[in-house]
Amino acid sequence: MPYNIFSRAFKVAGFVFLFAALGVPVGHAATSKKVTVVKRSHSAKTAPVKAAVARKKARFVMGAKNKPIMRLIVPAKPSFGQIAGLHAAQDSLDLKSSVALVIDQDTQEVLFSKNDHAVLPIASLTKLMTGVIISGARLPMDELITVTQDDVDTEKGSSSRLKVGTTLTRAELLHLALMSSENRAAHALGRTYPGGLSTFVSLMNAKAKMLGMADSVYVEPTGLSSRNQSSAHDLATLVNAAHADPMLRELTTSTGYQVAVGSRTLQYNNTNRLVKNPEWDIGLQKTGYITEAGQCLVMQTKIAGRKLIMVFLDSAGKLSRLGDAERVRKWVESIPPVDHKLSASIKHTSG
Repeated sequence: MPYNIFSRAFKVAGFVFLFAALGVPVGHAATSKKVTVVKRSHSAKTAPVKAAVARKKARFVMGAKNKPIMRLIVPAKPSFGQIAGLHAAQDSLDLKSSVALVIDQDTQEVLFSKNDHAVLPIASLTKLMTGVIISGARLPMDELITVTQDDVDTEKGSSSRLKVGTTLTRAELLHLALMSSENRAAHALGRTYPGGLSTFVSLMNAKAKMLGMADSVYVEPTGLSSRNQSSAHDLATLVNAAHADPMLRELTTSTGYQVAVGSRTLQYNNTNRLVKNPEWDIGLQKTGYITEAGQCLVMQTKIAGRKLIMVFLDSAGKLSRLGDAERVRKWVESIPPVDHKLSASIKHTSG
């Protein structure tokens, strides 16, 4: 921590020195990371200032009293997929996700793939496994669970509408975790599992192994940790298993849900807007995001009479993962219909 403080101080001092050398008055602005620039005539004297600003990739906005304010742009932290160069891969559908996989759920035929064996952080897609473990344990769903300080995110510092001391049923917490990706809800479910959090995480990994998810590892139940990792093929396997559970199908595709917290009623909505779209027939879904994972989405859906499993990882933007799903849907709809039962029979016979 001391290193970060002194490092920051030296950076600020460096900027003050730079602008002072260029003749740009800074006053007290350096300490607030904003530099007020005095308007000058367009003369040769302003050229060095403009060049310096361009080199620093700064931008101007109008502040109080219409004075130009310069703000330095801090580059966004890259995802693991970007670091690995996965976004350089081209595909026929021009998807924005660096990893994609589309599988026919009935025949297991791979219809589309892109970097599908890459192992990446999976963010809140983790909660799908959390739901599988909770549902499979057949624990009392009306049991009351209280959110404690242990459920507060210390990994990413994310906020939550579930204050410490909030008491909800296990069913309500599971609904919020799967539908709106509530981190404290997911953590409380794992923490209160018989045997505690360590037992719960062990069961997550044991279930993954049982399903044949050889590329997957879980270290906690929310997905906030970038050490929760998997591949597109493993996630397709998980979606297929979760889709067999009626409760998980219902909770992940619920469009909205209300919970009573003391004297207040909190309204939660699904993190995937496609569940409200009449053009989509979604049987199960889960979204996820942390910086290291990028925007992620998994779904079971029915398109043109075919039951499909879709996996999109490390998408560039919040809406681009949905755009990728739309591109895949239109592409599948354009494929001429075939007798899938006959195709599966031929494959089985030839094998």
